Amino acid sequence: MFTGIVEELGEVTAVENLGDASRFRLRGPVVTEGAQHGDSIAVNGVCLTVVEHEGDEFTADVMAETLNRSSLGALTVGSRVNLERPTAVGARLGGHIVQGHVDGTGRVIERKPSENWEIVKISLPADLARYVVEKGSITVDGISLTVVDAGPDYFTVSLIPTTLALTTLGVKQAGDPVNLEVDVIAKYVERLLAAGQGAGR
Repeated sequence: MFTGIVEELGEVTAVENLGDASRFRLRGPVVTEGAQHGDSIAVNGVCLTVVEHEGDEFTADVMAETLNRSSLGALTVGSRVNLERPTAVGARLGGHIVQGHVDGTGRVIERKPSENWEIVKISLPADLARYVVEKGSITVDGISLTVVDAGPDYFTVSLIPTTLALTTLGVKQAGDPVNLEVDVIAKYVERLLAAGQGAGR
């Protein structure tokens, strides 16, 4: 489990096409400290497994399902990525419960800068809109954010200078894809309510 609090901006150093999968090598001095084979690291909000680890770099395999569902397939050598290690038991939950299981992708629609923050508008797939509410939580490229405005096919978030400086959202431009993970609690509630209605028939 992750919390959506990005630990560092990493970098893609190599991409190998394996046909029905891809192998990425990524640099991240913070997240690789003490990393072992089989450990999990979230890359732009996608939970990946460490296959190899050497120095401040690690390698992860990404299956076709993940490439199709997320924006990882668009990464190239030199791409910057948000990195986070799983939260430790007993640690503070700084963001919200994040699984690292991307529900879909959106695109940056527009950015509105102001003196102390920036409003970013992001497109929202129709099948995810029901899980997004004002003042609720959503994960964008692995970043735990609070929804400012929720529309039928978009939502907005307000980014403070720290988020702009320390994550990929500081450089994303209109048209750029982002990974989205909605609040898992909303999905469980929907499932339980549907089961309850079916049992009452």
